[in-house]
Amino acid sequence: MEAMLSTEVRAGLDAARAASIRKATRLRIEVDGARHSILRMKGNGFALDPKEVPQLRGLVDVYDGATHLMRCLVVAVDEIDGEMHYEFKRATRVADRPAADFVRDDNAPVALIGV
Repeated sequence: MEAMLSTEVRAGLDAARAASIRKATRLRIEVDGARHSILRMKGNGFALDPKEVPQLRGLVDVYDGATHLMRCLVVAVDEIDGEMHYEFKRATRVADRPAADFVRDDNAPVALIGV
């Protein structure tokens, strides 16, 4: 079917597909105060639009909407089908509470009742 379409129509379809992916995703990265949409997230990295994002290398923060998910050390791998792929060298999940420096007892009370 694609063999019958002109190059202009194919380019328009590809642009519409990329725009719909950008609009649908909530995943974003933040680098130096600028936020960029993630087109595709994989287990060991993610893909960005190379036209919108400069070449990245170093620490980036990954967000799902307003929720900070992780801080990552990334390096560019290659560009495939109009997407720049980046790989995690380190990905540290952000904790929602401070780390405990003691062992929590399974039977510990949740709260104390005053008398």
